Amino acid sequence: MRNMLLCASAIALVTACSPATEDTENTAAMVDADGIVDYQFDESYREHLRTLSSDEFEGRAPGTRGEELTIEYVANHFRELGVQSFTNENYTQPLPLVRIAPTRITDMAVQTESSEFTLENRTDFTGWTNRMVDGISIEDSELVFVGYGIVAPEYDWNDYEGLDVEGKTVVMFVNDPGYATQDEDLFKGNSMTYYGRWTYKFEEAARQGATGAIVIHEDGPAGYGWGVVAGGSPARFTMKAENNNMHRVELEGWFSAETADRLFQNIGMSLEEAHEQALSQDFAATSLNASVSMEIENEFSELDTYNMVGYIEGSKYPEEHIIYMAHWDHLGIEPVSGEVFNGAQDNATGTAGLLSMAEKFAEGEQPERTVVFALVGAEERGLLGSAWYVENPLLPLEQAVAGINIDMLYAHGPVRDFVIVGWNNSNMQEFAEPFVQAQNRYLAPETNPEAGIFYRSDHFSMAKKGVPVLYAKGGVDHFLRGEEYGREQASDFLANRYHKEGDEYNPDWDLRGIQQDLWVFYRVGEQLANSREWPQWAEGNEFEALRLESEDQRQP
Repeated sequence: MRNMLLCASAIALVTACSPATEDTENTAAMVDADGIVDYQFDESYREHLRTLSSDEFEGRAPGTRGEELTIEYVANHFRELGVQSFTNENYTQPLPLVRIAPTRITDMAVQTESSEFTLENRTDFTGWTNRMVDGISIEDSELVFVGYGIVAPEYDWNDYEGLDVEGKTVVMFVNDPGYATQDEDLFKGNSMTYYGRWTYKFEEAARQGATGAIVIHEDGPAGYGWGVVAGGSPARFTMKAENNNMHRVELEGWFSAETADRLFQNIGMSLEEAHEQALSQDFAATSLNASVSMEIENEFSELDTYNMVGYIEGSKYPEEHIIYMAHWDHLGIEPVSGEVFNGAQDNATGTAGLLSMAEKFAEGEQPERTVVFALVGAEERGLLGSAWYVENPLLPLEQAVAGINIDMLYAHGPVRDFVIVGWNNSNMQEFAEPFVQAQNRYLAPETNPEAGIFYRSDHFSMAKKGVPVLYAKGGVDHFLRGEEYGREQASDFLANRYHKEGDEYNPDWDLRGIQQDLWVFYRVGEQLANSREWPQWAEGNEFEALRLESEDQRQP
């Protein structure tokens, strides 16, 4: 296996029996004045980060001048490195989107056996349609409570068993039974599974043939307050596809907990009793003895945007490939205030990191497997660029060895903890561990697995196709200033800069923590690119079966 070691400002090729041994033995030759391992990503990386998050790039929103500048910048860099293109000289993969903007959303009329009442949009419920239609009209659609709305064979769980929901609107709890019970033997206990995500619940309701799907909001299991659900722009984005309407129910939405409690009382049940029923082994879906009616009218506009994808071809196994992925887009310019949302950490840090990965592979020996560098767009619109890529891959996904996602890196100095998002989901963290330990660091699980962060970034699109992924980043255990400082920085970012105009590049940032993470990402990919390893999902994981299916399709 070929291994590369960066010492001081030079790169030297060495051969060793173990990547962990090699990194550990040479740590002393790579430390800076503070005793921190220094991997010298800083200068080129810092320039990428500064440029991509500058006002000139206008916040890198899809379909804007900022996107044009980003494409030009990335393409120029790829060409200089000799990175190959699947498509054209700009490395672009068209990403056709549709913006669905409701011009009219009525309140929801509820009819029970004994009464009629109205639910107010954004107060009692919130609803929309992701179908590419001029409008929808829901008339007297029966509400049916389906527990958690989950069909999970590996957990022997089927909330739709024996149920016909055609023409009906299904109502379900957010998250999954493991979180509700905190039973580590049920699903994954406190850690959210894919089945707990509201996006899954809408998808499953469509597969079951329902007309509508409404998720019950509760702050704890959702991981955010009602204002997050009901606030913000009502406009939605979706991929432009002829079969889009086949994969969506007509009406998607949320009920507030208070609204749900009111509806359950109609059948003599409290919200708490509904929870108990949903968790019982003999649960059966039940009608709420109520029907709903409402209308939504839409306007459409098409948006042409792009992914950017380059690759370094493998010398022995060119179809087998490792995918590095990062989203290049952010929120752009706020139309009323004119403020630029530059997205320095989210995700110029990741975009610059992917360019650094390309640099490291380009300056070394040709890998045995192909290494793909995918900068995907419209992540902020719902992971749409990565979703489009896996539906239209530029190499067969059954030949994808693994994916590494780089998103929103920690820019406040070196930290000891390397946080794995999706702890023990796959053995990808085992590939990372020796390189982390060589930095005098340690692996750590995310602190809030119940929030389902694993399902909120672009690696999730790869996971849904069965590709094992590594999504990780530096945590809060600061080498020099301790955990309290690290937590303060993380909290300050979430409170004052995340998705705000304050997410700006700071020339005083200490990028050594990002250098640490980039080196791990590089070494994991480099090891996989020069081995016959095929990472796997953990036994019983919701994506394991998809990986096994892809093995049957894989070319020998």
